[in-house]
Amino acid sequence: MSAPREAAGPPSLLWTLLEYRALLEAALLPTSLPLLMSAPRGDGHPVLLVPGFVGDAGSMAVLKHYLRNRGYEVDDWGLGRNVGFQRKHARALEQKVRFLHHRHGRKVSLVGWSLGGVFSMFAAHQVPQCVRSVVTLGSPVSSDPQRSDSPALVKALYRLVAHPMGPVAHAAHVDARVLRSPPPMPVSCLYSETDGVVPPHEATLHGARDTEPGALHENIRVPGSHVGLGFNALVLWIVAERLSQPEGAWRPFEPQGLPGQLYRLLTPSSVPT
Repeated sequence: MSAPREAAGPPSLLWTLLEYRALLEAALLPTSLPLLMSAPRGDGHPVLLVPGFVGDAGSMAVLKHYLRNRGYEVDDWGLGRNVGFQRKHARALEQKVRFLHHRHGRKVSLVGWSLGGVFSMFAAHQVPQCVRSVVTLGSPVSSDPQRSDSPALVKALYRLVAHPMGPVAHAAHVDARVLRSPPPMPVSCLYSETDGVVPPHEATLHGARDTEPGALHENIRVPGSHVGLGFNALVLWIVAERLSQPEGAWRPFEPQGLPGQLYRLLTPSSVPT
């Protein structure tokens, strides 16, 4: 499941222009109910959802309701709109994880979409004793502090809303130094080779090897757009499957059964750029 490392640079302009295909991903949700209901049920542990850049809790409503249906105690990050990697929000999220851990008496799993995955990884580093696992959806977890390969439009929006440095601001932030290595618990980075916002080499953990004995970090290739990751049926199924892994007995993703066949059909070995 590891991402190819030879392809760097921004996403293809074609994939950026085709991000509107997220509408199709949303439209396919009702017909995907048999697939979604086939995901294993969870054990009731708390799951915290962290939205992407300029997104809020409402942007993750589909994922929230689905994971609740699968048996998890799901909560929102509670910090309003994500307006960039800011110290006050990073620290507040850390405290939210501590609170959920205390309230439920169980470790918390974090699911972050896009920049929300960066927040999730940061919280996992800060309070590892409270975190069970991390799942990121198209998140720039391997950004270079000196440059960003995001499309020009995304850079401009980040400069306007969050920081004059643009997307590299979160990677260059002093608090983000801990992100240069993965946290000490299972991490699943879902990425798309046709993502028009975050390129695969930024959305995956460098050196992750899910075939090694005892591996805790993996990169999982998925089909679809960046904007649609929060309501892509196959992505939702994979998130539920990853969260269902028993605590202390986590295993890398191995698609099986009919969902596994669908996964292999929709994720060919390479995608033209």
